[in-house]
Amino acid sequence: MGKSIDKRGRLDEEVFAYRITKDKKVFISWHGKQVTILSGKQADRFISDIAGADGKAAQLLMAKATGHFKHGNEKMNR
Repeated sequence: MGKSIDKRGRLDEEVFAYRITKDKKVFISWHGKQVTILSGKQADRFISDIAGADGKAAQLLMAKATGHFKHGNEKMNR
């Protein structure tokens, strides 16, 4: 990655998690709270992309899939 997308290092921690259901829906959670559900073509694309990703790459894919975590001004609960 030429350009640093995660300048603050927030994706170094595993803050996102996902779960795939039998009917190919993807539930993505952030700090244990469900934030989005993917289905159809979006879910299929996510599943194929996440299969080869690990660590920070997987966290970045989940952050992008939510659509709400790309601005850099999200507040962390401390």
